[in-house]
Amino acid sequence: MLSRKLPLLISAQGIHWSQQRILAAASQICMLLVTVIILTNIIITLGERRLQADWATQRYSELQAVGALISDKVTFQQFRTQMFAKSELLKQYLALPSAENQKRLLNNWDVLVDNVPELLGIALYDPKGQHKFANSNDFGKESLPAALLGNTRNMGGNEIYTSPLEFTPINGQLEPYLYQFAWLENPDQSIRGYLVTYNSMAKMLRSIKPAYSSKQSPLMMLDTQGLLYAGVPQDGKVTRLPETMGGSLKQTYPALWRKMAMSNFGQFHGDLATFVYLKVELTTQYETRREYFLVSYIQNDDIAAKFAQWRNILIAGATLLTLLACLVIFLSHLYRLVQRSREFSIYMTNRLFDTDVGCIIASDSGRIVTANKAASSLLSLPIEELSDRSLQRILEMDEDEYSVFLNQIQTNLEWRGELLVDASLASWLAVRIRIEIGADNKRRYMLVSFEDISQLKQSQEQAMLNQLLNDVPMANVLTNPKGIVLKANEAFNQLLQIEDSTALNIASLLNDDFSKQWPQIAQQLQIQGCWKGQVFAVIDHVQDHCLQATLKGHLDSAGELEYIVCSLEQSASRIADKDRRNLVPQRSTIFNHQADLESYFNNLSQNCKDFSSLLLINVSAEEMLSHMSDLGQLESRQKEVEIHLLRDLPHRYQMSHWQLGKLIIVLPDTNSDQAHYFALENLNKLNENGLGEGICIGIASYQDGQTLDELIANAEVALKRAKQSGEQNICQAYTRFMG
Repeated sequence: MLSRKLPLLISAQGIHWSQQRILAAASQICMLLVTVIILTNIIITLGERRLQADWATQRYSELQAVGALISDKVTFQQFRTQMFAKSELLKQYLALPSAENQKRLLNNWDVLVDNVPELLGIALYDPKGQHKFANSNDFGKESLPAALLGNTRNMGGNEIYTSPLEFTPINGQLEPYLYQFAWLENPDQSIRGYLVTYNSMAKMLRSIKPAYSSKQSPLMMLDTQGLLYAGVPQDGKVTRLPETMGGSLKQTYPALWRKMAMSNFGQFHGDLATFVYLKVELTTQYETRREYFLVSYIQNDDIAAKFAQWRNILIAGATLLTLLACLVIFLSHLYRLVQRSREFSIYMTNRLFDTDVGCIIASDSGRIVTANKAASSLLSLPIEELSDRSLQRILEMDEDEYSVFLNQIQTNLEWRGELLVDASLASWLAVRIRIEIGADNKRRYMLVSFEDISQLKQSQEQAMLNQLLNDVPMANVLTNPKGIVLKANEAFNQLLQIEDSTALNIASLLNDDFSKQWPQIAQQLQIQGCWKGQVFAVIDHVQDHCLQATLKGHLDSAGELEYIVCSLEQSASRIADKDRRNLVPQRSTIFNHQADLESYFNNLSQNCKDFSSLLLINVSAEEMLSHMSDLGQLESRQKEVEIHLLRDLPHRYQMSHWQLGKLIIVLPDTNSDQAHYFALENLNKLNENGLGEGICIGIASYQDGQTLDELIANAEVALKRAKQSGEQNICQAYTRFMG
């Protein structure tokens, strides 16, 4: 575990259970719980199945013993029936059938029935198969099968016929029994009569069962058709079993019966119980076999109850192991957190000392103990030379200054100053020294930090120089593209007689004509970078006081106008009122009326006209108007295209508005090839700036005697071809001179 004798510098050095760490531990514990539950259930299920298998194996051995005992008893009963048939009393009665011999025979039979539990009764039939007498009224009244009588029989002599199991009511209950049939013959093999003995299968099973199993182990006997002859379930806990004698297992439990019908022995695991069955053969005689199923079962609840102790032991062991595993998971995460906390503390300590800021640890007497790489780099001295060096030499102080320094730091526990390292490179360092106390609360040391402030010194010097440079009689002002004043010198405030020009608009400080021309001036500043002209202001209550203005534009990295520097000075000359409306030089303007363009074209010299060309530029194709929200967007796009074209427009070319979405550029003294190259170059630049979509250009050359309208009409033809071609956006028409 992490233990500290000293308080932490920051809370991040301690042990923190982050949300990710808590989720990781929780997920691991959940996976552990799920795994333990699944494994425990699997082990319990396998244990119960193993117990079921052991029971089934033992039970199958018992069923084999039962089957063998039943077969032996049936065989012994055949022997006993044969002995009854050869008894002297029966021979005496057959020789002399008197009432006294009959009574003696019946008394003997009663003694035998009382001593043999499974023997229900004995009956005697005449040679015709008619009942003569029996020891009990429950048997002997039914007729004998015709196949066993007369000359058609297949058996006789000393052979004993054993019948299939049948039911008979005795004392109001069905009793499963089988009878054995013996032929009483004369020496000439003629029939003297028939002897039948009746044996109870239920009593036979009850006499056998205590010898091999407990009373809790049920035993059922069914024939090959699924009828129940013995062992009706008494508890009723296992459903789908026949509830009465003669009930059919084939109907109540088809799945179990299908399993039994397919094999002579086996196991069947049901939902409520596990069954073991075995087919036994009671006797084999001429043309018939007596086969029956012995079935036993055990309830799954009984298996679970027998396995309950082991289940409890497994659950307790799994619970204990789970708790131990959870504790291991918790301790492993805690161990990792402790290790990371220690690593972070060491890393943070190293980072505190090994940073870009130079650090030196010195004794309280000023002797340097150690220094980091940043301090060595800033002081331009190797770390080895810094060790054991005096702090006085590092700070370049004489004795008096160092004494004052020691007194001040002992009093205030801190000292700040600046150090010039290299005068030629103007390298300055900010020095901060403070007193720290060691971990034993006894030792004191100085922690010295250096920070390079060379750029700060240079900035301060440049700011001072700019302030001196700006302190001139000429009025200077810095504005944004909208004309809002950002900063102005004192000469500007004195010139316009204002106290604070900040947040004012320079266009509003001058006359209205200048305010109207401000958008055009800003456009020219973005294109050409400079504008000069005369403006008017109200100074000393004098209207239209003339000032000479020089504006210089500064663009940002995107090529947009960012700042404007304006210089104003007194001007003695005044321009005429008729020219006040157009303060922007004509060459930087865009003609808005056809009359201005026509006047410009007519004033060109004939030599310039003869070799001139005209470009008709379609700013937006017709299909683009479908996604233009309104005409205002089209006008905005046209203005952007104009600005980009004006940036590289040669001085001798003139641009004019023709229609909404169309521009005209007159190219004096330029043939068609040069015009085509100029158009292609500008189209590429528009594409680079994302403005080339939908731009089509038609080029026409001046023909002798043409008017401006005819030249524009020829350019219209070329523009239509450019729109229809689809492959290129520039086409020419009427560019060959007719001679």
